[in-house]
Amino acid sequence: MFLKYLKIEANGNLIREIPFKKGINLIVDESATKTTQESGNNVGKTTVLRLIDYCLGGNGVNIYKDPEFRDKSNSTIESFLKNKNVVITLCLKESLDNPTSSEILIRRNFLAHSEKLQEINGEFYSNINNFRNELKKLIFKTDSLKPSFKQMIAKNIRDEKNRLQNTVKVLHSTTTQDEYEALYLFWLGINVGDANRKQTLLHEKKIESDLQKRLARDSSPSLVEQSLLVIDRQINELEHKKSAFNVNPRYEEALADLNKIKIEISRKSTSLSRLELRRDLIVESKDELEAEFSDVDIEQLKDIYAEAKTLIPSIQKSFEDTLAFHNSMVLEKFKYITTELPDLNDEIRLEENTIKQLLVLETEAVQVIRNSNIVDDLQVIVKQLNEAHERKGALDEQLRLWHSTLTKSKTIEGELDLINYGIESLDNLIQQRIAIFNEYFSSISTKLYGEAFVLSTAKNDKGYELVISSISGNLGTGKKKGQIAAFDLAYVQFADALGIECLHFILSDQIENVHDNQITSLLNEVVNATNCQYILPVLRDKLPKDIDVNKYTALSLSQNSKLFKI
Repeated sequence: MFLKYLKIEANGNLIREIPFKKGINLIVDESATKTTQESGNNVGKTTVLRLIDYCLGGNGVNIYKDPEFRDKSNSTIESFLKNKNVVITLCLKESLDNPTSSEILIRRNFLAHSEKLQEINGEFYSNINNFRNELKKLIFKTDSLKPSFKQMIAKNIRDEKNRLQNTVKVLHSTTTQDEYEALYLFWLGINVGDANRKQTLLHEKKIESDLQKRLARDSSPSLVEQSLLVIDRQINELEHKKSAFNVNPRYEEALADLNKIKIEISRKSTSLSRLELRRDLIVESKDELEAEFSDVDIEQLKDIYAEAKTLIPSIQKSFEDTLAFHNSMVLEKFKYITTELPDLNDEIRLEENTIKQLLVLETEAVQVIRNSNIVDDLQVIVKQLNEAHERKGALDEQLRLWHSTLTKSKTIEGELDLINYGIESLDNLIQQRIAIFNEYFSSISTKLYGEAFVLSTAKNDKGYELVISSISGNLGTGKKKGQIAAFDLAYVQFADALGIECLHFILSDQIENVHDNQITSLLNEVVNATNCQYILPVLRDKLPKDIDVNKYTALSLSQNSKLFKI
């Protein structure tokens, strides 16, 4: 899919329509070239990328919130988007060379509830996940759960810090290796049907492992089994003593009812404990995540940075951005692990109510026994028997829980082994695909830097990883961005060669950090040799002189002509 156009409307009036063509599409900020007072910032060039991301299922917050200070928003922009009912329309086209090829028309606004607009080809989707899944089907021709649509397109929209600094680690910092494995296999065009199941199993495995650790604090299967043998002997001895008394049938019946009630109370109490244990594990994880949120005094930190900047003019303000990004990622994980808490609390309340009802029945049964005029010695024996049965019920449930979690863990391990074996059996195919990719990757990197970057795999018990090696080892900021550009362009060439569904547009910010020589080679040679669109927000005076900016300009902005014209 290619970008055909992006349209911005407010209250039904057209503000901007940005057409895109094959090859290079520059979103040019002209303002820095006019006067020394104009900074070339805040005209909306990066916002174009974020509007495209929003139409592709993004949350849109970064359109009006400072990525460096996430708790602070641009109230002017936010108010404009919501009060003017701004509608963003994005048109994707299968082929820009074929006018009759299929199109996907996406429309979104920034309102909520009944005023929300969230359409694909004229069909409204109230749920954002359904919206993203439909885009996944239309663009990538798949309905597999993993990787998610947002993960699939992450490397095509490089506007956030982690995607601007990392070539293959393009997802948020809390992403697990098994999620990355699913994404990497998808990139290579390899069936990832078991990816979702693998991630579910790994989550369940962690829960069972945590449960076993909790159980091990108080007991072990061997200790519980031996304790049960002791209790069984005590019960047999007490039953023998009790049989020496001549007890009337009504008493026997009441006693049997009482024992059943006590066993059920024990079973329900253990079930309640298990549910509370699971809830506590989740709450502990929640508390740990809450502790990870940073609450550094940003204002004080800004003063320190301002003072430091007078001493070191080249200092970069990166701490606040890292802090905000970290907190947002922790929040996403926080939402994930607390999803089942409401249902769990409902189950706990249900078990508590059941126990209350059983306790009432127990009181009634005890009263019947007390009214049977049984001799004191027999009552002592009965009490001891009841207590022994309660202990036995608790131990039986504890042993059952041990066996259940051990059996479940063994089953999970077995299924994981089968899935991992299936993935490992594809290793030859994986290496073949990477070899093909490296033909394009090394060719582009050699053109840019005179050295071949090489993609390879690393593997551990959690799955495959992709790593990139270069002769020069650690890369500076500019060369790293050059590596990212080489990777993204090589991937389009690779996907086209193997017939893998992909997005044929790459949105990338901060190209100015790449050296002029590489920018020239990248824009004048590499992009033009790739069947893609390369969309770049740029400052005109930061580009090399031998780049024909006018030829590649898709949109021109300035302090006097900002994106939203406000």
